[in-house]
Amino acid sequence: MKYKDYYEILGVSRDADDAKIKSAYRKLARKYHPDVNKEKGAEEKFKDINEAYEVLGDKEKRQRYDMLGSGFQNGSDFDPSSGFNGFDFSQFTQNAGGARGGNAGGFSDFFSAIFGDLMSGGAKTSYGRGFSGDMFGGGRNFYSNMGNMGANMGSDPRTASQRRDNPNKAQKENLDINQNLVLNVSDILNGGTKNITITDYQKCKYCNGNISGSFCSHCAGSGIEKNSKNLSVKIPKSIKEGQKIRLKNEGRNDDFGNKGDLYLTIKIKDSNFTVDGDDLIKTIEITPPVAVLGGKKEIQTPDGKVTITIPEKTSSGKMLRLKELGLPKKDGGRGNLNVKISIVLPKTISDNELELYKKLAAMETK
Repeated sequence: MKYKDYYEILGVSRDADDAKIKSAYRKLARKYHPDVNKEKGAEEKFKDINEAYEVLGDKEKRQRYDMLGSGFQNGSDFDPSSGFNGFDFSQFTQNAGGARGGNAGGFSDFFSAIFGDLMSGGAKTSYGRGFSGDMFGGGRNFYSNMGNMGANMGSDPRTASQRRDNPNKAQKENLDINQNLVLNVSDILNGGTKNITITDYQKCKYCNGNISGSFCSHCAGSGIEKNSKNLSVKIPKSIKEGQKIRLKNEGRNDDFGNKGDLYLTIKIKDSNFTVDGDDLIKTIEITPPVAVLGGKKEIQTPDGKVTITIPEKTSSGKMLRLKELGLPKKDGGRGNLNVKISIVLPKTISDNELELYKKLAAMETK
């Protein structure tokens, strides 16, 4: 197998400190990340970068790697069975095969031959460091799967195929998304479809929630990734606040092919109306003269503008009922629109008006 120069892959010198190695890794990981770089060979390059950082970013692994010396730096074949500089590789080659089938899956044969003992048995795993090495190829998302097992299925002892074909209740609920859907009165009355954007946050699959604290360019080191998608939601007429709309298979996906559902809880928010069951409440303002003498006032209803009559001697807080102008009822018909009166003073009061108010006040004291 070919010797791999991890220092050359990261573009750092052999005496580079941890800070320089981490800085080089971050820069290259951003450049060659498969979500950013679609050029041919970018995935393989990204995999090599992760493998190099897995070694050079770990003190123990870097020391073992440096013991190979400079003899292999020209790209000659690497034979771990022959030993080198008095270093016995036999303990590592014994475990290399198991490592490739276990925690080291996805790393190169060169890596497995040297570090197989570290990767086997579960003593240490690569998914604790930024991106997992097994991100591509046949073992895609291996470490992500391992990290997500506990979150998605707890201690579920079933096989992967059983979990895929028969997800249990706890697993299914973990894949479901519950969010509010805010509608206005017009949305409720008209029904039809509404275009919405759903945003969900979950543990980053590339770094398994950044459990080691290492930098991950996919989630910017936060351990959380943001998923957004646009959907068209059919709004049933007569739907009420608090009810839910279910969109099947629009929730989260796990690594076994299971899909959760999206549950949208209806919230009604309208700047013109307050919802009271099937009824609507609308507050209007009138001046003291209108409250005393009565009058006409044009108001906006869900069905358009109408002119209402304000009775004489109307007090603040009085309700005027407009029948069948509320929300749709489940059994047919509509609720009412209740117009609530609020008496307010004019923004400006002339001297003559002020004198009249003084006379009224004097009359009330007699």
